[in-house]
Amino acid sequence: MNRWLRERVDAAYERLLSREIAGVPTHVAVIQDGNRRYARRRGSDATDGHRAGAETTERVLEWCQEVGVEELTLYAFSTENFERPPEEREALYDLLCEKLREFADAERVHDNGVKIRALGAVERLPERVRDAVDYAEDRTREYDRFVLNIALAYGGRSELLEAARGVAADVESGEVAPEEIDVGAIERRLYDDPVRDVDLIIRTGGDERTSNFLPWHANGNEAAVFFCTPYWPEFSKADFLRGIRTYEHRQESWRRTRARRALALLGAMSDRDLAEARSIVDRFRDSLPTAEQPDDEELEAVDSSGPAAD
Repeated sequence: MNRWLRERVDAAYERLLSREIAGVPTHVAVIQDGNRRYARRRGSDATDGHRAGAETTERVLEWCQEVGVEELTLYAFSTENFERPPEEREALYDLLCEKLREFADAERVHDNGVKIRALGAVERLPERVRDAVDYAEDRTREYDRFVLNIALAYGGRSELLEAARGVAADVESGEVAPEEIDVGAIERRLYDDPVRDVDLIIRTGGDERTSNFLPWHANGNEAAVFFCTPYWPEFSKADFLRGIRTYEHRQESWRRTRARRALALLGAMSDRDLAEARSIVDRFRDSLPTAEQPDDEELEAVDSSGPAAD
């Protein structure tokens, strides 16, 4: 297929996907995998792959704002990246500094009210990267229309471990009683500012794993996950929209499952719980396939039958 025809087909597919999407996730998290493999395939060094990937990052930010996503988290530098060869690490640090400052000064960032913030053990990074992080955060601190999280020196397990240690220290000092430990107590120790629960994780490059990424906010929220084969520099708008569609299908499946459970349990509900179960069925009835949707007479029959015998 020649390039012109391929572009026409891709554009038509994007339009089709755009029309199919009715709802979007609030928070999307992306594992940007495949930069080095992309570079090797093209006979380039790893730095060229990371730079090409940075261009994709800029496009994804625009796509998120186009469809209505409110928060985007990018896995830019994991704790495992410290094990990479020194020359590759230094090139990554330089690219991070360049892009953080470029984003912080970009007109579109300020026009769209984008808050930039870093997640992770930023103190482990070189001073020049920490300075770039401070610059980007300071320049966008007052914005709240869109949040761009850059995960740097990030590891999900270590993040949860530090939060647990913080809670333990507060209990030992008497600042917090054990019975006061709740979800909020953990979340307050994870980040200075709240991070929304993750609705969708996208991973490029072909691997089907979430690599210790945002375990509290993604796994705890049972986020939808979209794995795709293109390397990050090749990730297209059609791929992005397919990820959004995966989230929608996950939400539809959840609604159907809840409606089916509520319908199946209606007859076993106590009088106290019956009204709540009925309201769930009413709310989610349209999510069921037509053949499974109960009509009003069926629901009335269940209501009048009363609770099941013990």
